[in-house]
Amino acid sequence: MASQNRVSVLLSIYTLLCFLIQHFFSGRVLAQSPPAFACDVVANPAVANFTFCDQSKGIEERVMDLVSRLNLQEKIGYTGDASGNVSRFGIPRYEWWSEALHGVSFTGPGTHFSEVVPGATSFPQVILTAASFNVTLFETIGKVVSTEARAMYNVGLAGLTFWSPNVNIFRDPRWGRGQETPGEDPLLVSKYGVAYVKGLQQTDDGDKNRLKVAAACKHYTAYDVDNWKGIDRYHFNAMVTKQDLEDTFEPPFKSCVIDGNVASVMCSYNQVNGVPTCANAELLKDVIRGQWGLNGYISSDCDSLEVMFDDQHYTKTPEETVALALLAGVEVDCGTFYAQHTQAAITAGLVNESYVDMAVSHNFETLMRLGFFDGDPSKQMYGDLGPKDVCTPANQELARETARQGIVLLKNSPSSLPLSPNAIRSLAVIGPNANATNPMIGNYEGIPCGFISPLEGLTAVVPTVYEPGCAHVSCIAVMMQEITNAASTADAVVLVVGSDLSIEAESLDRLDITLPGEQQLLVTATANASKGPVILVVMSGGGMDITFAKNNPKITSIMWVGFPGQAGGAAIADVIFGFYNPSGRLPMTWYPQSYVQKVNLTTMNMRPDNATGYPGRTYRFYTGETVYQFGDGLSYSTFDHLLVEAPKRVSVPLKQGHMCRLSICKSINVAEQSCNNMTFDVHLLVRNTGQVAGSHTVLLFWSSPPVHNAPQKELVGFEKVYLEPQGNTSVKFNIDVCKHLRVVDESGNRKLALGLHLLHVGNLKHPLTVRI
Repeated sequence: MASQNRVSVLLSIYTLLCFLIQHFFSGRVLAQSPPAFACDVVANPAVANFTFCDQSKGIEERVMDLVSRLNLQEKIGYTGDASGNVSRFGIPRYEWWSEALHGVSFTGPGTHFSEVVPGATSFPQVILTAASFNVTLFETIGKVVSTEARAMYNVGLAGLTFWSPNVNIFRDPRWGRGQETPGEDPLLVSKYGVAYVKGLQQTDDGDKNRLKVAAACKHYTAYDVDNWKGIDRYHFNAMVTKQDLEDTFEPPFKSCVIDGNVASVMCSYNQVNGVPTCANAELLKDVIRGQWGLNGYISSDCDSLEVMFDDQHYTKTPEETVALALLAGVEVDCGTFYAQHTQAAITAGLVNESYVDMAVSHNFETLMRLGFFDGDPSKQMYGDLGPKDVCTPANQELARETARQGIVLLKNSPSSLPLSPNAIRSLAVIGPNANATNPMIGNYEGIPCGFISPLEGLTAVVPTVYEPGCAHVSCIAVMMQEITNAASTADAVVLVVGSDLSIEAESLDRLDITLPGEQQLLVTATANASKGPVILVVMSGGGMDITFAKNNPKITSIMWVGFPGQAGGAAIADVIFGFYNPSGRLPMTWYPQSYVQKVNLTTMNMRPDNATGYPGRTYRFYTGETVYQFGDGLSYSTFDHLLVEAPKRVSVPLKQGHMCRLSICKSINVAEQSCNNMTFDVHLLVRNTGQVAGSHTVLLFWSSPPVHNAPQKELVGFEKVYLEPQGNTSVKFNIDVCKHLRVVDESGNRKLALGLHLLHVGNLKHPLTVRI
């Protein structure tokens, strides 16, 4: 998120300090620090006379009072992530930059770990959590993370503003940060973003004007190139069509703001169609603030303004950079450009002080909604939270449950999984990720409560023999003799391979999507030597071309486990031994290596181009071969779907004189329609036809008539249900015709296609005619 040097230095410092504190000062109790807050009437009784400290007043009135009291330098001081204190009014320093992507993180200067709180619950990386397709789970995780964050704030170890989640679309499997996202589908990413934001932000009393912690949806927009073949995010200009912007890149952010009421949106490093996003008033001021009605602040990605000036050379002076950002609507500069150059920009007449007033007003409003100006936090709603509320047994069990729900079973030959604990006398656990700990939590991580590696999880169930097979995931050489001996004498083999942050990460995109180094040789040689079932476990953020394993009958099962979090090893064992019936579904397409050999990562077009042979991107548009498809995932049971009720026709009312009454139209403009009451229900009966209880994800797809290069299919609803053997349940999807069945034309306008539509769930297909 931050500029590369700043992030590298901060991560190194925080990791080292936290390691030293946790491991070298055991037994020594460190002093607890007070949280940062304003309006401390006990320490400074005079502040009780200020309107901005008066909780009986409305937030708008309090903000106006505060801003009116500050001089220009004091206001500028509260436009950077490291905001300066205003001692004459009892307002302390505040650090805006904290992270909570999948647990409270040590990334960013706003959060620290110590012996008071040595770790926090580390949930699976987002891409695996998204594979659960469980919206309730997404929100529950957010609630746990915000509780732990508030507990850490109360002892001076965290702030209240957390720059998460990442709701960028996982457009290309090579992107190093795809692991942070909920996948490639706009609906899934949107629903994840909204649910996680609600979990972070919503207070227990339901007051929408209050925030438990403040979330931020990032990185706006069309950001998915970090560092690929010499092209980095600081210099990349994403050329995006209006059509792709509207129907692929914008929806998650729009949902965050409108449905999630997110407190912040962060603009990204890259340019979009030649304009840096943090200088784009059309995107920030007009769309986020104007059309969507953001109730909060807009922040820059860290050092984005410096990047705009120094790297992109978009502006001629730092003052011009600051002016453009303020005019565009950036209110918190994660960096120092506002602090250093705003005064000069105002003096030069490039921007008016009123824009600084607007910026700090939104910033102060957010802090007031957080209770920062309500005095002693111990007297507030979450004042009783503390170290006892971090890493609780329930929170740690939720991390394990999340990993279980996300794990995707991709292949399972007869008599392979689940393994019987009673039948396995010796299990060979092989691979460079077989004893992984840190790789399980991915990036933007914190210090976890503890680790359960795959080896530890499996060893807790049956006797094991362990061989790494390679010294590292880069797998320069295979330890052939060792793996052969282990595999040939064991009743079954679990191979844990894949990647880690040395392969895919922030500032590190992949060149290839095959298993790194000689891992394929490792897998094949182990399978050839084995005498029993061989279970291949792929630990990675992005998809891998494992066609060789899919087609190898000696490899009897394949599981993808993402980066499964602190309890990942236990969750893997739970699935392998049948203590948990897998129900995860892939949130992204797995492509063959040939895809990346002919498609540039920097080509932003989503739709295929038959003239050039460009195959398009994601399941919605991609026309080529796949290794595994979006939504793939097996169970130890079987399920079927029966359509109970759905209309065959939908009629769209048009005004008299509408042009489509007089001529044949392929689509009509949604903006021209009154969509009130244009909804219908799809009723399904879902049955567990097998002998094993488990959860099942119902995915409802829709296909449009072939107009405006519409997606070949698109997810319009999903629901997770739990069924006992031979049990059944009803599932209902409410379909809004103008929202769910709309397409976007080449100019970015939302249209409703006329003609034959198709709804499908699994093998069930239902035709639906939309007519006027």
